[in-house]
Amino acid sequence: MKDSIVKDKSKEFALRIIKLYKYLTTTAVNKEYVLSKQALRSGTSIGANIKEALRGQSRPDFRAKMNIALKEACETEYWLELLFESEYIDESSYASIINDNRELIKILTMIVKNTE
Repeated sequence: MKDSIVKDKSKEFALRIIKLYKYLTTTAVNKEYVLSKQALRSGTSIGANIKEALRGQSRPDFRAKMNIALKEACETEYWLELLFESEYIDESSYASIINDNRELIKILTMIVKNTE
């Protein structure tokens, strides 16, 4: 059940990250390309690693891929913080997307700990 939830949430999050990237690189008054590209890469990688983990060949393989997804989620948190603190995204946008990111971190942390 948790695997399905985390897979769905990571995909929804990836779509939000893609929209944020498109906004920052095409629509925003102050276009931003470097930080948003990093957020795009790490933010979409979370779901890709989860999907790969769900097809893992063994429990250690599953855990390793989920751990990579967790690391990517933590990296994404950093890029989102920089985008907010450098004023490329406003407080309400940041609060919304960072909450989704932190929820993924909590779920992934629980999954990694429970598969030790």
